Amino acid sequence: MAYRAPVGDFRFIFDHIVDLDQVTATELFAEADADVVNAILAEAGKLCEQVMAPLQRPGDLNGAVLENGVVRTTPGFAEAFAQIAEGGWIGISASPEYGGMGLPHTVATAVNDMMSAACLSLQLNPLMSQGQIEALEHHASDAIKELYIPKLISGEWCGTMNLTEAQAGSDVGALATKAEPNGDGTYAVTGQKIFISWGDNDFAGNICHLVLARLPDGAPGTKGISLFMVPKYLPDDNGEAGPANSLKVVSLEHKLGLHGSPTAVMQYDGATGWLVGEPHKGMAAMFTMMNNARLGVGVQGIGVADGAYQHALAYATDRKQGHTPPEGGTGTISDHADVRRMLTTMKADLFASRAIALACAAAIDMGRATGDADWDARAAFLTPIAKAFGTDTGIEVASLGIQVHGGMGFIEETGAAQYLRDVRVTAIYEGTNGIQAMDLVGRKLMDGGEAAYRLLEEIETSAETNRGTFPELAGDLWSAAETLREATEWLVQQAPNDRFAGAVPYLRAWARVLGGHMHLKAAQAEGGTGPRTALAQFYIKNLLPEYTGLLAQATRGSGDLYALSADDLAA
Repeated sequence: MAYRAPVGDFRFIFDHIVDLDQVTATELFAEADADVVNAILAEAGKLCEQVMAPLQRPGDLNGAVLENGVVRTTPGFAEAFAQIAEGGWIGISASPEYGGMGLPHTVATAVNDMMSAACLSLQLNPLMSQGQIEALEHHASDAIKELYIPKLISGEWCGTMNLTEAQAGSDVGALATKAEPNGDGTYAVTGQKIFISWGDNDFAGNICHLVLARLPDGAPGTKGISLFMVPKYLPDDNGEAGPANSLKVVSLEHKLGLHGSPTAVMQYDGATGWLVGEPHKGMAAMFTMMNNARLGVGVQGIGVADGAYQHALAYATDRKQGHTPPEGGTGTISDHADVRRMLTTMKADLFASRAIALACAAAIDMGRATGDADWDARAAFLTPIAKAFGTDTGIEVASLGIQVHGGMGFIEETGAAQYLRDVRVTAIYEGTNGIQAMDLVGRKLMDGGEAAYRLLEEIETSAETNRGTFPELAGDLWSAAETLREATEWLVQQAPNDRFAGAVPYLRAWARVLGGHMHLKAAQAEGGTGPRTALAQFYIKNLLPEYTGLLAQATRGSGDLYALSADDLAA
């Protein structure tokens, strides 16, 4: 099945849901007018359809391998990456000072969505570089910025992030990698890192590793961690890749999916590195990269959901099986009520998750362009929701895609299973979705719920505005938002573990309510009749009501979770 880039959907969301015009009205993004954005979306769509999508299956069937210390990537990936780089897509939102396009993150997010749908394994490479560029722009010295950022933007060099160790996964503070001063401004970095996405490849001139390590005087835990740039090849006096550094790929992981993306175990043996940011402040710098990546990973889930949906829809509108009820129907399985239920659910959640992610990106842009703390707070609040709901949607839609195919979905040759295998990790990396939920009820409610209440006020105001046109839909949304407000008021008064116990259903309830808000805005923009209105009707009447059970869970506290002892669980 040929992938079709949903350029029109992005344009609709930009115009009617997230108000991209507000972003481009700022001085920082004034050059990103409608013509520029339309051209960007069109060109990115062509790249995804014509260059990346044909590599989706080859990446799965002929994944990356390690041969005699050299990582060999899927045939065709090098040429496709060259086109990604030549088109300027890696630096789409990077500063023009270093060769980037300087476009809004909202636009970059749409492009990453399409790339993820086309070929997630390959898209993960530029996403890593984009996160590294962001971290360097905010924290690196001028010398490091001037050397590394232009080469990362051009695609001449690629970037990675190295956090995880065998004994230090989500507990990053338990890392053992150390950095010893060399006395010349550089550091000797020693240790082993695991799960390093695109830890090496056979087409970049250099691989730039951002590595978390502890200085000799670093305190235990996360407060004593520093960040270092440790390149595969040491730059020479001309800033070009010179002699090899003391690091290597030990092995590549054998994974459920994402076979085209080499996930490496990296060994550093006194490798030369340069400090990025202040000593012992490495987590702050790395979180700049991770926050960028968390939204990016949410968008990966959404992109895969789109690819899986298009794949399932093509099958459902071609496959004939059994008697189909509707008069004048297509005669295919898409006419069966249960198949139609699955397809409509997939489409409704795809729109909801995509609109939430783009709203988060727009808030990031507005915060950056205006310096308004309220925009920053909104972006911070939406980030864990966009990441978790986007990736959950990817997994759920990919699973439904297999179900739509029936028995053929379980057969690898149809390609339906690959979407589920590839997307499953997105709920795990860059902070598991459970950690995202804990962040939402923890750090993101440390303001007493102010950011949450501002969002709820906006949702309720929109619902009130639409009561005349959509009395039932607006009423349902208003009730859901008010119940969510009550749950938020309860949570901010609770001890941390009681918050954490209900964190995942609380985040999901937020996603459901935000999704209803986005769908109602879409119906309003359409004028009350048409496919978007019908989709909003389905979402608000069939999917939004989940919030009731979710919030009942979210406000139970932790008692039920510990009623069974460890021995009871094992009995």
